[in-house]
Amino acid sequence: MLPVMLTLPRFSFGVGDRFAHEAEAQLAAFERLSAAGVVVAPVWNKSNREHSFISSEPASVRAAAAKAVAARGWPHPWFVDADHIRLDTVERFLDSSDFFTIDVADSIGKPAADADVRAIVARHPELARPVAVPGVAEAIDLSEESLTTIARKYLLACREAGEIHRHIRSRRGDDVVIEVSMDETDEPQTPPELLVILALLADENIPLQTIAPKFTGRFNKGVDYVGDLGRFEREFSDDVAVCGFAVDRYGLPGSLKLSVHSGSDKFSLYPIIRRTLTASGAGVHLKTAGTTWLEEMIGLAEAGGDGLALAQEIYAYAFDHVDELCGPYASVIDIEQKKLPPPSEVASWDGPRFAAALRHVSTNPVFNPHMRQLVHVSFKVAARQGSRYTDLLVANRDIVAKQVTENIFERHLRPLFLPGQKP
Repeated sequence: MLPVMLTLPRFSFGVGDRFAHEAEAQLAAFERLSAAGVVVAPVWNKSNREHSFISSEPASVRAAAAKAVAARGWPHPWFVDADHIRLDTVERFLDSSDFFTIDVADSIGKPAADADVRAIVARHPELARPVAVPGVAEAIDLSEESLTTIARKYLLACREAGEIHRHIRSRRGDDVVIEVSMDETDEPQTPPELLVILALLADENIPLQTIAPKFTGRFNKGVDYVGDLGRFEREFSDDVAVCGFAVDRYGLPGSLKLSVHSGSDKFSLYPIIRRTLTASGAGVHLKTAGTTWLEEMIGLAEAGGDGLALAQEIYAYAFDHVDELCGPYASVIDIEQKKLPPPSEVASWDGPRFAAALRHVSTNPVFNPHMRQLVHVSFKVAARQGSRYTDLLVANRDIVAKQVTENIFERHLRPLFLPGQKP
């Protein structure tokens, strides 16, 4: 019997706050959605890698979120996510996080021992043949051969997730939300693979509340989805159905739902996700990562003066260090360097022109997705500025907060969760 853990609501939405200055502005967007009749739980997330780039500690995320929740009197659930943790990085997050994204992507494809694979096939004869899943048009295509192949590919990753979960539970008990992430890998997981993965995670007694598979198509940071929308809709719908089936078949928590990583600005997918959730009654967790940092840059540019000057300076450095900054994110960005405006040109822009180039409004002819992606991964350039950057955030708090709130509500929350709305 799986333990009963802290329950994640049906809808949750991960927000990053790189410099821990925008939690109130972020929360204001959730308040606007709640006032419209839909409650979505904010989940503040920051990975070990991001903490190392900025020289921050996980406790700072909870402190900023708790301060915002108290200041604004937010009455609904909220969480702090230890994002993309592994066994060697989880320790520093244990005291301040209540949501743990266990990342096992590096173990996918490491072949399990033949004896272990045979044991899985023997344990799960129901997965050695086609499986009829309610909500899926055709039976999930499985056989003894395909089960063997999938188990060999994913068993060690699922066992690693179990090991990390047991370590978390030994320190935190059941008062946490567990997500398993498999999105940072080369190949997407198909619905048949997802079903086997969920069975393997249940075998590890992980009280899984969200699973983050890799979907087909490109989920680049801060820009729209690139891929076949029809194929994504079929895949997402089938994955939702598989999660529901796994809850009933393997005793996973009823709150289990899909998590869409790098979900920020996937405007073409939002109607698909909303249709599927409406039809199925399922929930979703969507992670937006660093878009708040981009809104800070937009706000500083709009403010003009020293704010614009620093934004231009950060871009100039990023332009000259593209390979260095993009290396860690190569799998989730697509930048054509010839389409990046030279710093000498950007230096002549006024604040609204700079902001328009970064702000993700695709109908605006000056919007530049290549510049947006580069700035997205350049937050550590701002971190090197120390108090110069954060002092400007404080000095221009109102205009920066306006960008943050409007971006989250108007371009993300409202299209996703309010019927009839478009991004």
